[in-house]
This record gives sequence, structure tokens and C-alpha cells, in this order.
Amino acid sequence: MTFIFIFTGIFRLQIYNLLTVELGKGPQNIITHCVPLYSNELPMKKLIIASTSTLYKGNYLGYLQQELEILFKDAQEVLFIPYARPGGISHENYTKIAAKAFDSIGKDLRGIHTFKNPIQAIENAQGIFTGGGNTFLLVQQLHDNKLLAPIRKAIIDGAPYLGTSAGSNICGITMQNTNDMPIVYPSSFNTLGVLPFNINAHYIEPDPKTTHMGESRATRIKEYHTQNTTAVVGLPEGSWLEVIGDTITLKGNPSARIFEKGKEPYLLETGAILSL
Repeated sequence: MTFIFIFTGIFRLQIYNLLTVELGKGPQNIITHCVPLYSNELPMKKLIIASTSTLYKGNYLGYLQQELEILFKDAQEVLFIPYARPGGISHENYTKIAAKAFDSIGKDLRGIHTFKNPIQAIENAQGIFTGGGNTFLLVQQLHDNKLLAPIRKAIIDGAPYLGTSAGSNICGITMQNTNDMPIVYPSSFNTLGVLPFNINAHYIEPDPKTTHMGESRATRIKEYHTQNTTAVVGLPEGSWLEVIGDTITLKGNPSARIFEKGKEPYLLETGAILSL
């Protein structure tokens, strides 16, 4: 009896048992079979982390449609987390808006608020989408309902995940680089930690010609780094991070701005792999 180890692709391991079966006395009756004994698909993170859901004069998630068709190709129903409630919209109305976009790619969308057991809904989800809005409210709801750990586990176990704006902010280590007003007080700023850095969604480069005297995003992040060490990715509208396994690639347009404590901020060009 012989065992053969065959790698088919990067993450699939097939172990075969080579069986020799003698059906008769002659050599022509010797049949060799390769019988699979064990097959293992290692789970792989699959995320799209977008700065925004909607571009100027565009439709909701319209600019991401092709990416979403790929991301959710194996899912028929996607679980929607509407807790961020942009503009105070209800969970139900927010889900209707998102469902229309998913209908255009042939997918069903169901709001997590419609489930009696939201943890079980996450565990059974074929895919997850967390929409934008107020990050403080979103994080408060996720902590209060004890949903962060189940979402993190689902992502690590391979459930495809889409985040836009606040839904992207929560992919970092903390939510501390959100632009949102603290309309509620979450029990912790800690978030999913599926990225080794924080996100500043809707990032805008400082305009040297502006007469506005308020602080720029870059200034705010510099202030953050006087008290914290976590790197920050300034993600402009129109750009997103594609995460496949441990590989993080900047997609879309324009470039992103990377902030690391003690270093000058620098641009990451579209198509580049991010390593922080």
C-alpha cells in the first residue's frame, strides 16, 4: 500500500491511497486505483473593504458590481448588517436599498435585524455585508449584541465579507480613525481586527489652496499617532482593499495614503500590495 500526496493549487491537499487490486492471475488483470482518503480546503479570508458605497452621480454599490459578483459568486443569500443607519434611516429601509443593489447581481440580501438569533445568522451566513453610516453606533450595536467575535470567526473561516465606510472601519484593530461624530458611547473602540491596521474611510488629501481653517484628515491622523502606534490607511472614495488570504491589494482609484508612527506619510498606488 502506497500513499501519494498531491497538491492541487495552493491551498488544496489531496492524500491518495494507491491500491493494487488483483482480479485474476494474469498481469493484465492488475488494476491500480487512486482513492482519495482526505481532502482539505484551508479557509481563506476574502474581503472587499471599500471607502464608500456610492460614488458621485453613481448608483449604490454600482462601481463595485463586478467585484461583488466575484466575491459572492458562491453565495445565494448575503447577510446584511444595517446597524450604522446613515442619516438615521431605519434598519428596514436601509436593507431595502442594499437589497436592490444585490438583486442586480442575482443575490438575495437579508437584514440581520430580522433574525431571532443574530449570532446563529452570522454562523450560517454565506456572505456578509456591513453598510456605512455612523461607526460609533455600529460598534455599540456589535458590542452590545456580542457579534464581533462571530463575525471575525466567519471571516477567518472563509465567509466573503464586504464593508463600506463604517463597515470598513470595523475591519481594523480599532474604530479610532473614523470621521464620525460620537452620537453614542460604545463599550469599547476595539473592532474586528481582521486587518493589522486601521482604516480612515472617505480620506481626502489636504488642499493647499483651501481657505478652510479646520484640521485636515492628515492632521487628525498625526494627532492620533501622538497617542497610538497602529498604522492607518487613508482610503479615498473610489478605492478599496481586496483581501485574499493574507494578501492585501489596493484597487480602484485614486491612490491611498499610508500613515505610520514616526514616518512621513506615503502614497500606495493602485495595484500595489500593502504590507504593514
